[in-house]
Amino acid sequence: MSTVQPTQFVESDVRPKDVRLATWICFFAWTFAVYDFVLFGNLLPQLAEDLGWTGAHSTEVNTWVTAGTAIVAFAIGPIVDRIGRRKGILIAVAGAAVASLLTAMVGWVIGLAAGLGLVFLVLVRSLAGLGYAEQAINAAYLNEMFAHNSDPAKAKRRGLVYSLVQSGWPVGSVLAAGSVYLLFPIGGWQLCFIVAAIPAVFILYAGRWLKESPQFSHRHQIDRMIKAGQLEVAQLLGQKHGIDVSEKASPLASVFRGESLRSTVTIGGAFLLNWLGVLSFAILGTSLLTAPDGKGIEFSNALLVLIISNATAFAGYLFHGWLGDRIGRRNAIGIGWILCAGSFFTMLQAPNGNFPLIIALYSAGLFFLIGPFSALMFFTGESFPVHTRATGSSLINAAGQVGAIIGGLLITASLAAGSGWINATLWWGVIPILASGILIFAARNVDPRTVRTD
Repeated sequence: MSTVQPTQFVESDVRPKDVRLATWICFFAWTFAVYDFVLFGNLLPQLAEDLGWTGAHSTEVNTWVTAGTAIVAFAIGPIVDRIGRRKGILIAVAGAAVASLLTAMVGWVIGLAAGLGLVFLVLVRSLAGLGYAEQAINAAYLNEMFAHNSDPAKAKRRGLVYSLVQSGWPVGSVLAAGSVYLLFPIGGWQLCFIVAAIPAVFILYAGRWLKESPQFSHRHQIDRMIKAGQLEVAQLLGQKHGIDVSEKASPLASVFRGESLRSTVTIGGAFLLNWLGVLSFAILGTSLLTAPDGKGIEFSNALLVLIISNATAFAGYLFHGWLGDRIGRRNAIGIGWILCAGSFFTMLQAPNGNFPLIIALYSAGLFFLIGPFSALMFFTGESFPVHTRATGSSLINAAGQVGAIIGGLLITASLAAGSGWINATLWWGVIPILASGILIFAARNVDPRTVRTD
């Protein structure tokens, strides 16, 4: 059997400036992935009007798109655990850009064949699930890159720094709304999607300087040694870097075993339940606030809701990222979501017409609903070993889209039965949020002062 001397081990050459560069690239990659992701929702009414769709047909198409997004967002995880984090980020960026460009062609394809055009739209927007998956890949990649940072002061701020990366969601949402305002009068929804693909060119170019994470590089090296029959040397390298060499199953199988199983069930279940609340109060929040059987508030300026929701989300990201560095990310998430349920429950009980009180409670609810996601994505990376980190993160991330589908069906059924927005969002918004806050405490706690190196 051939042998490899320890001096032949490939050591990482990742430096602090490489970690800083990776952080910035991940921020911009996520920001413009959100830009494309949110753009479709913003432009769906105009697209439906242009193509002659009814409201019900538009909702049906969006449901199929959401299902496709979940499948693609999950499927990329095992691939990233095989090919690497760096390549995964670039694939996600390229996939979101291609989806934007192809979306601009939907009208032309539907003009040739309506049925084929609908299938084309669902497939194209499902491909945009690669952009949605960006946050899961970022979480796995930056978790490993930050762990390589030997500066104790910076290690204590990992959650706060990651929350800045995750804040690409409100930043991307505002950019999407701004682009619709500026570009739609000029070239319609097609131009908006074409322009959305342009930032990917610069991100892909900057990606040339991304370095693979040390943890993945070590695991990849160990796998190659095992395949070459160099088991003893592979074990030596695994002991050196704290990597379990005995785990040889595929990432997709391993994520449902041992330590990973607990994280998959508890974090994934909490993520799914919480997305019912995201749908109720963030995505459908305007409908709840303005509906006669909701809070009955007249919103003549939709920009006000946009500013409140995104400013609140941005502040919530930073707060929960900071809090997670101090009391543990699991605890910050659970406390945040329980307070969120209390805020939204109080808002639903508040007297209609009291604009200041309702908006204050709505803002508090969004703060504690959206903010914990910055801690959640980083916590997900901490909860899986390198062998299953991207797969586990992607599975949990995709669970959010499953929750959105379930929530949409339940709220639609409740409204159709005459329950009204107050009761519908109480049962399928407040209660699932509260359950998610309780369930997350069943996950394994991770001391924020420790750095996982495997």
